[in-house]
Amino acid sequence: QVQLVESGGGQVQAGGSLRLSCTASGFSSSAMGWFRQAPGKEREFVAARTWSGSSTYYADSVKGRFTISSDNAKNTVILQMNNLKPEDTAVYYCNAAWIRGPTTITPASDYWGQGTQVTVSS
Repeated sequence: QVQLVESGGGQVQAGGSLRLSCTASGFSSSAMGWFRQAPGKEREFVAARTWSGSSTYYADSVKGRFTISSDNAKNTVILQMNNLKPEDTAVYYCNAAWIRGPTTITPASDYWGQGTQVTVSS
């Protein structure tokens, strides 16, 4: 049974930090990613990382501010978000990631967890 459980969201002021966590089980994938969906917008890629740690990928909008890491023993993927901006406000989801290319990363599964809300106020 596929399970994706995201946690760590909350409300912060611009410039603040949050640490999101995702625990995955029930499927195998060479990479995991974070995606987000803001109100009225389509879901978009944020960051991805191979489980081996050999490669990481970021959307241009979060480069230099977000860091993706993993705890392989716990099947957990972490997203450290610093210097948050109001435009980062969204529901954040994790999923297996399909790395089509360095700038083309899409969800590899149709299954989504409940997500975790991140709200950044100005």
